Amino acid sequence: MKILVVDDEPDVQALFEQRFRKEIRNGELNFSFAFSGEEALHYLEGHASEIVMILSDINMPGMSGIELLKTIRKDNPLAPPVIMMITAYGDTDNYSQAMKFGADDFLTKPVNFTELKKKLQERYES
Repeated sequence: MKILVVDDEPDVQALFEQRFRKEIRNGELNFSFAFSGEEALHYLEGHASEIVMILSDINMPGMSGIELLKTIRKDNPLAPPVIMMITAYGDTDNYSQAMKFGADDFLTKPVNFTELKKKLQERYES
């Protein structure tokens, strides 16, 4: 399964690669990283059919995760990827906005990787 992680914090890449080391080594998961909403859209232009899931931070400079979500849902209305939004703020406003614009799930920072792995397994088993 190919996952695009969108977050403006560069250390997120090392964290995901460390936490999913076994799954990456076994070929179960393949991660790509974008460090802004704009970079994510550019990446999707050439790789949209490969991506199964997007994990996007909400609060980023420039294009926010909510704006990215709206753009992806508008440009891919028939078969968009699964999108999970991630934020440091667990408030109901961010949750409501993310769900209103088509998010499939919502996680808070710091990311509970045990919970994320469980969600990935439940969503993609068999």
